Amino acid sequence: MLQVGQQPNPFLGGVPSGAASATPISLSIGDAINRALEHNLGVLTSEQAADHARGARWMALGELLPNVNGRLSETREMINLAVFGFPLPPGVPSLVGPLNVFDARVFVTQSIFDLNQINGARAAAHDVAAARYSYKSARDLVVLVTANLYLQALASSARADSARAQMDTAQALYNQAVDLRQGGLVAGIDVLRAQVQFNTEQQHATATANDFEKAKLQLARVIGLPVGQTFTLTDQVPYAPVPEMTLEQALERAYKTRPDYQAALERVRAAEASRAAALATALPSVHVTADFGDLGLTPGDARGTFAVTGAVNVPIFQGGRTRGRLLEADADLRTRRAEADDMKAAVYYDVRTAFLDLQATGQQLDVAAKTRDLAAAQLTQARDRFAAGVTSNIEVVQAQSAVALANEQYIGGLYGYNVSKASLARALGVAEEAVRQYLGGSR
Repeated sequence: MLQVGQQPNPFLGGVPSGAASATPISLSIGDAINRALEHNLGVLTSEQAADHARGARWMALGELLPNVNGRLSETREMINLAVFGFPLPPGVPSLVGPLNVFDARVFVTQSIFDLNQINGARAAAHDVAAARYSYKSARDLVVLVTANLYLQALASSARADSARAQMDTAQALYNQAVDLRQGGLVAGIDVLRAQVQFNTEQQHATATANDFEKAKLQLARVIGLPVGQTFTLTDQVPYAPVPEMTLEQALERAYKTRPDYQAALERVRAAEASRAAALATALPSVHVTADFGDLGLTPGDARGTFAVTGAVNVPIFQGGRTRGRLLEADADLRTRRAEADDMKAAVYYDVRTAFLDLQATGQQLDVAAKTRDLAAAQLTQARDRFAAGVTSNIEVVQAQSAVALANEQYIGGLYGYNVSKASLARALGVAEEAVRQYLGGSR
């Protein structure tokens, strides 16, 4: 169903890079992952968010570091002394000037002690750490998405190959039925039945070939291939064992390495620092301002002057602003803690689900492999029986359908098993490092 008004998922998009070449390029699962990590829109967006957090931290640090400005000015003015209330003797003109004033000066402002600014800088530092973990999490997610799409394309390719093989088999069975009919060994209904089966397999082959091309297009978009670039998949459907580990070992590792969970903990620390900063707005702060420069009528006769001021600012009444900031900070802190608790639970459920999927898909794959061999043997026997005139080709058509179903189950089982391994790597927070090993693809 067409969905209107939904925002596109950035991890399903990519920024095309380079110009399309006339010859197809070869693409392994490792190549696809590497390109996705450079050109996927989700990774690029997360990287910009990390840069934004670093910029905010520098702004917060700027409140603690010296603020130095320079100014060079020269003024020519005429002053009316009567305006300033100077008593002037009779006959003395009230206008003085024109006068030149030259001033070259450096101004320095430094925060000596301000808990609000100190805790604000701490909160910004935790936000930077959270952004880095979020960027790492985005890279892991892109690895999972890319591996899944590559495996989908491999599965679609296998289905297309299986469908073509089934079509060739149906063609051979049809030719066999025609030959037997001409020899008077079978009835005409067997020929019609074989022809219907051949047409059905032909349609299926066309549909699976189309699905394969669409799967390749989706993969090309995610990894940012040049628009219109043709490519071939070099890896076969992989089968590699998963390193042995218990559920407890996996959970212990995930709690330490899952970047999205670590990002949630950093956001809790940032919220705690922001709350401390809100409390500090009601406390005294100490600042120093100073200036030094040359002041005179002209640059030649200017003399050095300076001023140093130390100030203790004591908030007395702020109209409820401190309480308002504290209420907001408390609400944000509770939200961040709830998000961290939810993420910790999500880590458990992700790892547990990955273990269950691995176990189930592994068993399904073993059964599907045996079923595929049995179905192939059944088809061979059915064809021999039909050729010997023992039975009609109903048995052959049924055996051929069983082969097609067995092939589909094996392809789906192998795809599901590999996706489960990639999902486990993502659940452990090591997708970028381990997914190639889990899938047996090239590094």
